Amino acid sequence: MLTTSEKLRYSRQIMVNKIGESGQLALRNATVLIVGMGGLGNPVAMYLAAAGIGKLIIADGDSVDITNLQRQILFNQQDIDHNKADTAGEKLVLNNPDVEIEVIDEMLDDELAQYYVQQADLVVDCCDNIATRYLMNKTCVEYNKPFIVGAATGFDGQQLTIVPNIKDAACYQCVFPKSEHAPENNCQTVGVIGPVLAVIAGTQAIDAIKLLVGIEHSNNRLALYDGLHQHWQHIYVKKQINCPVCGSA
Repeated sequence: MLTTSEKLRYSRQIMVNKIGESGQLALRNATVLIVGMGGLGNPVAMYLAAAGIGKLIIADGDSVDITNLQRQILFNQQDIDHNKADTAGEKLVLNNPDVEIEVIDEMLDDELAQYYVQQADLVVDCCDNIATRYLMNKTCVEYNKPFIVGAATGFDGQQLTIVPNIKDAACYQCVFPKSEHAPENNCQTVGVIGPVLAVIAGTQAIDAIKLLVGIEHSNNRLALYDGLHQHWQHIYVKKQINCPVCGSA
């Protein structure tokens, strides 16, 4: 049962007919791993903490830099040179002391990824490192955990939610095959407009809440956002039988 305080704090969310008290209890019982505490991870963590997720595991080995402050909205001038995950954890607890925060103040390698993915109900990928994203995709498929990917550069963003236990679900590597020669575009190389990150992070947080409360999810859909013209495009993708991560060949 929800406490009186919880019913008050989450009252506007509980009122939503697809959430209700049972949905709020599901959120309270959930554990979410967020990989990356940058421009996407900041708003994703803020929204999920505010929504009443029971436990957030947040991972980032980087420190706050002055160039982050234009878009990483949890941080301020005093946070420069402090670890992002540690700093975010302290602030998230202040925003909602009901939520348990576990901090990983280093980048995830294969061993850490396996350890923490097993603990989580789902994983939200907010990193800007393609090698880490492929690692998390592989680990989520291995442990059958939903994987919510977001990315943004310039005025553009993309979001893909992967639910491995749905029949014929494509994984991230089905959609974006690994290539040793693929360019790694991120905000450090081409820049990014801060509010575009907020848009993509919002879709990631919405999908996380939907999955955790049991709202049916449409798989194999890549959402592309054009912030310059305020336009969305959806591309339906297919599972690749020769995919080295999830294929059957």
